[in-house]
Amino acid sequence: MNIEKRFGLRIRELRMMQEISQEELAWRCQLSKNYVSDVERGTRNVSLKAIEKFAKGLDVRIEDLFHFER
Repeated sequence: MNIEKRFGLRIRELRMMQEISQEELAWRCQLSKNYVSDVERGTRNVSLKAIEKFAKGLDVRIEDLFHFER
């Protein structure tokens, strides 16, 4: 599995743990819902700025976004 897919699955996992919609996460991160959807599906190459926005929107440390299942 590629890094984009693994990152997207981790974003989805954290979002689902908080029981929020993609729309809510997009609002919190100041990103579009389509962008969040693309990231979760692993079809986007995410920038460092977007990673920071996801961490803030999910209220987690940046490194928490990279705790993948092997």
